[in-house]
Amino acid sequence: MSQVENVIIVGSGPAGLTAAIYASRALLKPLMIEGEEVGGQLMTTTDVENFPGFPEGIMGPELMTITKKQAERFGTRFISKNVTKVDLDQKPFKVWIGDEEFQTKAIIVSTGASAKYLGLESERRLLGRGVSACATCDGAFFKDQTVMVIGGGDTAMEEATFLTRFASKVIIVHRRDEFRASKIMADKALSHPKIEVMWNSALEEVVGDKLVEAAKIKNLKSGEVQEIPVEGVFIAIGHKPNTDLFTGKVKTNEVGYIITEGHSTRTSVEGLFAAGDVADDKYRQAITAAGTGCMAAIDCERWLEENNH
Repeated sequence: MSQVENVIIVGSGPAGLTAAIYASRALLKPLMIEGEEVGGQLMTTTDVENFPGFPEGIMGPELMTITKKQAERFGTRFISKNVTKVDLDQKPFKVWIGDEEFQTKAIIVSTGASAKYLGLESERRLLGRGVSACATCDGAFFKDQTVMVIGGGDTAMEEATFLTRFASKVIIVHRRDEFRASKIMADKALSHPKIEVMWNSALEEVVGDKLVEAAKIKNLKSGEVQEIPVEGVFIAIGHKPNTDLFTGKVKTNEVGYIITEGHSTRTSVEGLFAAGDVADDKYRQAITAAGTGCMAAIDCERWLEENNH
């Protein structure tokens, strides 16, 4: 530990990298601790067709690679390790990677959120090859095809209803005999002519070699397993914000998303800013994450100036 950083950015998805570009262009000399899983959720996304500026689309990992190069060009420094501990109780803040301690005047948290998965080997193997956790991101790839949505909450209803714009048929698979979703969302899905529901059922396996070809579904009452031909499987059982490092240290909502103040990225801790999916349980898009990354860098720069840093 040789100096106090102006700002440390924790997390390296679209939010963190955009914050790094803006912060480095503002001469804040940001240090990004990007984590061992560099690039966030886009690293598991194949084609990104809805990010402005790429009319032919771009691969998720390529988008993150070129964005990182842009941040590097302006002077962002990178450490490809995980933050293991933070101390926000005193200024400057302290951030640790193992036993190595860093001090910083401000922190931008952009650790993202992780989609919850069932934990099946086949689900992981075919992720980005027909298995997805984001209908808004990938729905357009399934025009006139049959897709399946796993889940029974509001997320599953939203995903299923959205997918009817593209798919010829949407099958919702739910473990119980009634949805957990709000009545208005459930009724909307149940009344849609393209949506079918498999009650008391669970996904056993996603079938396919290079792409999804079918899904094995088990009836939890009879034990019967049937193989249903589908081209896409959408896992819609929710997201978990990656906020374990900050639990109890900053205000979050009931499921752990960091709460930001008004139309800003400021948090309940002075000098701590949050950008991207770690503070967004509504939109969860690369472009909205990038937008809040920009906001966080500007908020941070202004805060440092206001406090004579």
